[in-house]
Amino acid sequence: MSVFFSFIIPVYNRPDEVDALLSSIYEMYKKNISYEVLIIEDGSSKKADVVCEKWEEYLPVRYYFKSNSGPGSSRNFGMSKAKGNQFIILDSDVTLPIHYLKAVAEFLKKNQSVDFWGGADRCKEDFSTIQKAIDFSMTSFLTTGGIRGNKKSISAFEPRSFNMGISAEAFQASKGFGKIHPGEDPDLSFRLHKLGFKSAFNPNAYVFHKRRINLRKFQQQIRKFGLVRPILMKWHPESKKATYFLPSLFVFILVLSIVLFLFQSKFLFFLFIAYFTILFVQSFMLYKSLLLSLYVIATSFIQLYVYGTAFLESYYYIHILQVEEKEQFSELFFE
Repeated sequence: MSVFFSFIIPVYNRPDEVDALLSSIYEMYKKNISYEVLIIEDGSSKKADVVCEKWEEYLPVRYYFKSNSGPGSSRNFGMSKAKGNQFIILDSDVTLPIHYLKAVAEFLKKNQSVDFWGGADRCKEDFSTIQKAIDFSMTSFLTTGGIRGNKKSISAFEPRSFNMGISAEAFQASKGFGKIHPGEDPDLSFRLHKLGFKSAFNPNAYVFHKRRINLRKFQQQIRKFGLVRPILMKWHPESKKATYFLPSLFVFILVLSIVLFLFQSKFLFFLFIAYFTILFVQSFMLYKSLLLSLYVIATSFIQLYVYGTAFLESYYYIHILQVEEKEQFSELFFE
């Protein structure tokens, strides 16, 4: 069966990002590959309709406006309107390398048993210093264990919705994304695995991902990530892993090191100094920027500390007190 790709891109108040993404799609190599682009405006006040009209002459782009119901619901809406049998789901803050669609087509041709897949994200040279520091913190082996963008396991890989693909068959069987956000993408992955669908990591189909533009927004995002994970562990007990507890262990050891430091025991405290020094050196060797390496210390600390404390908070309410998740953390759910 021939493959027809449908790009599904939800957007909320990001017309400039849509313009950059559509530009990268236009420039992309796509010889003999059929595709369409669906832009789903999720109740934005700053609409991307004019941007889409500009690109209609050059790209098979369709624009839809709907009331605000979250990115998961918007992706489902887009897939329900799509003509393709393979959906490529992207966030609006990514751009694509020239070989992206070719890499996807070749990957699916070689891996015909794969029902859904994900790719990595990378940083571009023109990204801001903070964006590069955030990218380093979220991809470095020293901060994440290398689990983002490096896992090649077919049986357990959990694609993220900034860069993932799913067959029309898998979407219809699973009914797509749920109402939680963030966390809607691993939730979908767990449900697809339970239904018997196979996933894979596509190493060549990476995107350039801008991520958050300042530390405050990054902190807010990381807190939500930490709150969501215990909820997903409740919904999908088989997904529980020891690695999810590591940022909380970081918090515990940090507090312990400060207490011991006050009592003249400095060993643990100096271990933390050594750890962040290694991060500083590693990032400096990569980017040759003193300012960026200082930001890496800040973003890495935020990532570990904020995630760890949020995880403990959520675990306490959801697993110990057994409070209903929508009651305790209503901000994580769309109606």
